[in-house]
Amino acid sequence: MIALLVVACEVAFWVLLATGLALRYVARKPKLGAAVLLCEPLLEVVLLVVTAIDLKSGAEPDWKHGLAAVYIGFTVGLGHHTVKKVDAWVAHRWFGGPPPVKPPKYGRARAVHEWRAAARWILAAVVALGLLQAAIWYVGPGGDISSLQSWQQKAAAVIVISLIIAGSYTLFPKQPPEGADAAEREHDRLRSRP
Repeated sequence: MIALLVVACEVAFWVLLATGLALRYVARKPKLGAAVLLCEPLLEVVLLVVTAIDLKSGAEPDWKHGLAAVYIGFTVGLGHHTVKKVDAWVAHRWFGGPPPVKPPKYGRARAVHEWRAAARWILAAVVALGLLQAAIWYVGPGGDISSLQSWQQKAAAVIVISLIIAGSYTLFPKQPPEGADAAEREHDRLRSRP
């Protein structure tokens, strides 16, 4: 049941996103569209409550409970960014909005961009780790928590990989090629500002 609920939450996320954007751009009701988009966190609350009830009713913790925690972490860490990116793309593609801002390619600006991306992934992993640990404590020492601990190892690996990637762009910044024009350099310089 939990695995199906995770799938249902993912489908509902995209349905709510499409509905919110349709209300915003097609129906020209931006406040109603924003209200629909603000309903998306309710999906995670439902998933969290159902997972807790499932564990409380005696279900053995397994990969599905870990998946629910990771899904909630992903949504907390990356959901808002995903909504913003899709919104910018839809506005540009079909409604005459400005093109989405491309990430910088070189130097300090690229490093800053990578650290921001790493922060989102680390937040997702930390939330998942916290939920997984809460589930471990909830189940108690008598239950089989190995699958939850396995998900914790994966979440910790996400943190390490994110730090390595962002750190590599800081320590070894990619330099623009000789022929890079001044406009591209200025774009990257401006993107590095907070």
